[in-house]
Amino acid sequence: MFGICNLAIVPVRAEASDKSEMISQLLFGDYFTILESTPKWIKIKAAFDNYEGWIDSKQYQTINENQFQILENSENIYNGELIDFISYANNQLMPIPLGSSLSFLDINEINVSNFQFEGLKECGVKDKSNLLKTAFLYLNAPYLWGGKTPFGIDCSGFTQMVYKINGYKLLRDASQQATQGEPLSFIEESEPGDLAFFDNDEGNIIHVGIMMENNYIIHASGKVRIDRIDHLGIYNAETGRHTHKLRVIKKLI
Repeated sequence: MFGICNLAIVPVRAEASDKSEMISQLLFGDYFTILESTPKWIKIKAAFDNYEGWIDSKQYQTINENQFQILENSENIYNGELIDFISYANNQLMPIPLGSSLSFLDINEINVSNFQFEGLKECGVKDKSNLLKTAFLYLNAPYLWGGKTPFGIDCSGFTQMVYKINGYKLLRDASQQATQGEPLSFIEESEPGDLAFFDNDEGNIIHVGIMMENNYIIHASGKVRIDRIDHLGIYNAETGRHTHKLRVIKKLI
């Protein structure tokens, strides 16, 4: 079985419970495979990054395998504004966040609610130089574990969404993203848009951010913010100390 998110934002949880931690989110238009189901919950695998988790069984629309394959072969189209509105029955409006998928709106057999969108659309593979323009749209978004929107986002959700809107696929978690791309030997080799990864004392990757020019980085820590970066890691000028220990910088584009 398969499904598609027909609401603005749906929490994806670690377990089948409202009290379970949110590990990710589905945004409007995200589609998925259904792995397990209970009367109140379904376990899903997101088509975009194969991430698995549980969502409320009342918060999605069922699609069939043929419709799933149509979506797999469709051009990716995303909402390009921080927030915009979908209109549907009786002129009702539903706000959708930046990066929501609009690909299914022209597919009548899937768009059974007759959703309409007239805002800014982003599609296709963009030049690497566009990554930071997208990243700045999230500036000052509050940190939220599992979040993927300008109203709450985590470090890897931030990097994934920035790359996604520009036509590139990243995995969901920082440790997964660290398996992608080619490692660089020095900060000086990096370009704006490259990803920097940071580890803890046990050597586990726990943080990721996007490199900027002149040894700056934009990342989600408390909020999406800009800090200095050197060979030790991220330096927070406000606190006067390093906050994250640099492990590797990787070039994906």
